[in-house]
Amino acid sequence: MNYDKLKNKLEILADAAKYDVSCSSSGGNRKNKNKGLGDSSASGICHTYTEDGRCVSLLKILLTNFCIYDCAYCVTRKSNDIERAAFTVEEVVDLTINFYRRNYIEGLFLSSGIFKNADYTMERLVRVAKKLRLEHNFNGYIHLKSIPGASDDLMREAGLYADRLSMNLEIPTESGLKLLAPDKNHQDMIKPMHFVKNELIQYKEEKKKFKSTPKFAPAGQSTQVIVGATQENDFQIIHVANHFYTNFNMKRVYYSGYVPISNDTRLPAIGTQVPLIRENRLYQADWLMRFYGFKANEILEKDNPFLDLDVDPKMGWALRNITQFPVIIQSAPLEMILRVPGIGVKSAHKIVHARRFQNLTMEHLKKIGVAVNRAKYFISVTNENTHLKFLNALNLKEIILTDMKSKFEKPFDNQLSLLNDTTFLR
Repeated sequence: MNYDKLKNKLEILADAAKYDVSCSSSGGNRKNKNKGLGDSSASGICHTYTEDGRCVSLLKILLTNFCIYDCAYCVTRKSNDIERAAFTVEEVVDLTINFYRRNYIEGLFLSSGIFKNADYTMERLVRVAKKLRLEHNFNGYIHLKSIPGASDDLMREAGLYADRLSMNLEIPTESGLKLLAPDKNHQDMIKPMHFVKNELIQYKEEKKKFKSTPKFAPAGQSTQVIVGATQENDFQIIHVANHFYTNFNMKRVYYSGYVPISNDTRLPAIGTQVPLIRENRLYQADWLMRFYGFKANEILEKDNPFLDLDVDPKMGWALRNITQFPVIIQSAPLEMILRVPGIGVKSAHKIVHARRFQNLTMEHLKKIGVAVNRAKYFISVTNENTHLKFLNALNLKEIILTDMKSKFEKPFDNQLSLLNDTTFLR
């Protein structure tokens, strides 16, 4: 084996894969059997993250960066003058096994540019997963990127060997996709999502009748949308995500702030700031829909279609709906407690449990884990809460932001001084 050549391929194809953020491995439940290699349990895999939030604990690579498409937003587009490379199936399998044995990774995230056609590419992705499972008894996490236009037979086989399948929607709206990738359409992406959804339902039902029924994509399916490449607003993006959660039983929708890589006049210019704060706010809005009982229409309205970058979406909702507050902690329903800024899902359930045995004060809430620097403006507790006098203030947002800023300034300064102390760097 030519290790220099393989190393060069790895550098090229790992770098090209960094733009795909939909690589979470949570939700897998594949267990190690017969003294195999690896284990993907129901609790998911722990990851190391880069500063911009990208997951780096999986071997995250493209099978190839050759592609027949010329999507303006994609670094691997066919018109881009970049160094091209392609792994063989055997090379990807060997890399995965060797990296796993060295404890570098805990699983594989494999995507690919499309070369020749969809089935030709998808067949090779499936062969990688199949070899790992059957020939090497690999039980670690495998995430395969579905290829638009691949046959149902290949998609079914992929689900039998992968823990998660994902099909990126890429641009949130059809009009945006047509602008930047005229050879593509959303229906080619949505068709395999429908197929995977139906297969997941069918295999689940068969599992109830026959214990020998094999697993099919036990960690479900996910998708990703690019934020900021086209003119879609947050209202549109949130409703797109809600549509896929509602109609496709999607495990996750990922949001990727567009990184300018092209001088194409249809796109933000190179050097334009990546919308990372906007990306983060969309993730927070996503959690409100998935875990906090918020409807898409509650998070944003057509007349105000962008998320506030200064405050998180739950705080934004609270500031627009002041008449819903204060929430009486001792008697309010769980659904309303979940809507208080600074109270998370676990804390809300702890509150409902604890209040059965005592009257809760602000100190109790601190011990439970509530971020009282935000919650105190919106709640009524047993003891006096002097911060409620600000509830109807016109500058409530500024008051809250000032309070939050003062809370974090001093600890942050102390942390910097600790990092500068060489005794902590030995």
